[in-house]
Amino acid sequence: METVCKIVDRNVNSQTNYAQAVDILNAGEVVAFPTETVYGLGAIATIDTAVKKIFEAKGRPSDNPLIVHIGTKEEVELYIEHISEVAKKCMDLFWPGPLTLVMPVKPNVLADSVTAGLTTVGIRMPDHPVALDLLQQLKKPLAAPSANRSGKPSPTEAVHVQDDLEGYIPYILDGGTTGIGLESTVLDVTHEPPVILRPGGITKEMLEAKIGPVLQPSKTEQTLETTPKAPGMKYTHYAPNAPVLLIDCDLKKVHEAVHQLQKQGHKVALLAPASFVDSKADYYFSVGEAGSKEEMGAALYHALRACDKTAATIILATTTSTEGVGAAIMNRLEKAAGGKWYTS
Repeated sequence: METVCKIVDRNVNSQTNYAQAVDILNAGEVVAFPTETVYGLGAIATIDTAVKKIFEAKGRPSDNPLIVHIGTKEEVELYIEHISEVAKKCMDLFWPGPLTLVMPVKPNVLADSVTAGLTTVGIRMPDHPVALDLLQQLKKPLAAPSANRSGKPSPTEAVHVQDDLEGYIPYILDGGTTGIGLESTVLDVTHEPPVILRPGGITKEMLEAKIGPVLQPSKTEQTLETTPKAPGMKYTHYAPNAPVLLIDCDLKKVHEAVHQLQKQGHKVALLAPASFVDSKADYYFSVGEAGSKEEMGAALYHALRACDKTAATIILATTTSTEGVGAAIMNRLEKAAGGKWYTS
């Protein structure tokens, strides 16, 4: 299959490119497109044969549910059985934006492959001009996980999508680099109080300031789910080719770890703040200024993918606190590392 990539930057050709994407989707195929979080791989969420092509292209387990993207808030009632008051409040406050709400799904409306057999579905309205233009021109919901091979770091640029899915998908809309760089927060509003199933750019603190108490289960509690209610809960994700080890954000510890690993014959790639540039690692990738979680979130997947372009045999990634968006960053780092830390 030939994969076509078209730039959409509101120039004269963009409308033609949107029209092509809409035609491809209506024909039951998949299209990659940017959101404010990462690039998504979309198929019309009411066509089961189309949705199954997402799983095929990604190599994704079939019990991993998909998030449905919509272009207007008014569409929610077409797919959701009951919209609670807290859900309405979240939509008013945080949509369009990086917040997915898990709600009871109407039976026999969405494709079975979207919900993985659950009675709930995650739904969101993305805050990106390309995603919204595409959805509003299509006038249909798109099931869309991240546009990468399953288990790999999520794509924040169109070239990342090409690296993973060239030959697997027909069409990519290139809208430049995404902003937040981490997937949406997934909030289950079928519980009281609501439960964060996956941390993201809308933090626990931000939610609690507006809607009151919100639960954020530990990693152990999340892994007890047999069928995950949201993407990213069950499987190892976000991993580059070389193994990842987590390490405290401490310059002395990092220096020692790099030295020890190199003595063992490793080529070491280091993901760390800008101040670690003289770490003596074989490859160094900055994740922004120390303490800036927003910079770290935006740079993380790009840095993990950059490691695959090197000869690194091991990757050291410095950690951050779990306050604010740090919870999302640590969630992704722990999954990339499979929970493994550097030990001397």
